[in-house]
Amino acid sequence: MSDIADIARTQTSASSTEGCADCTKRGQILNGARQVFLAHGFDGASMGEIAKVAGVSKGTLYVYFDSKEKLFEALTIEEKRGLAEVLFKLDPDDPDVRAALTRLGHTYLARMGTPEHISSVRMVIGAAEKFPRLGQAFYEAGPCQGIARLKAYLDAQTKAGRLTISDTEVAAQHFLDLCGSALVRRLLFAVGEPPTKEQITRTVENAIRVFFAAYGPADGR
Repeated sequence: MSDIADIARTQTSASSTEGCADCTKRGQILNGARQVFLAHGFDGASMGEIAKVAGVSKGTLYVYFDSKEKLFEALTIEEKRGLAEVLFKLDPDDPDVRAALTRLGHTYLARMGTPEHISSVRMVIGAAEKFPRLGQAFYEAGPCQGIARLKAYLDAQTKAGRLTISDTEVAAQHFLDLCGSALVRRLLFAVGEPPTKEQITRTVENAIRVFFAAYGPADGR
C-alpha cells in the first residue's frame, strides 16, 4: 500500500544511505509488500508473492516478519507516519492562520482523495474485522498523528490570541472532518471521481468559514 510515491522514495533512500544492511533489506521487503498489497489486497496477498516481488527468499522474509499481519502492520505504521510528516508541516510561529489552514486543507484533500489512499483505507477496514490490531495501527499512525500535529499548531495560535479554542484536539478533528468527510466518504463507496481542484478549493473555503465562525479570535478579526 502507498499513499504517495515521494514517501516511498524517501524511505528507500534513507534505507540505502544508512549503511545498514538490515535496514536496506527491510526497506526492500516493505517496497515489495507495498506493491503486492496494492495489487491483490490484504487477503489476496501471500508471503510467497511478497518475497518474489521483493527479490528475497521466503526464509529471509520470515526472518524480518513472521506473519503477513506483522508485515502489513509495519508497512502501515511506516507509511502513515511518513504521510503525516508530509501533510502536516505547520509552523507554530506562522501568524497567518487562515493561509496555513487553507494550505493544509488543499494538500490534505489532494492526498486523501487519491485512488491509492482510498484503496489502502478499504483494505484496512476489510482486514480490521479479522485483525483488529491492523485497524488500530492504521488509526494511530495516520489520523492520530495528523490530529496531534494540527493540535500543536492550534495550541500555539490559541496561546497567541489568534484563535479561541477550549479543546484544540477536538478543534483539530473538526477541521479535518470539515475538509474531508463528505468527499472521502463518497470515494470509499466508489461514488464519483477524485475531487477536482475546484471542488477542493470550494470545500476548503467552506471549511475555513465554518471553522473560524466557531474558533475565530475573540476580537472577531
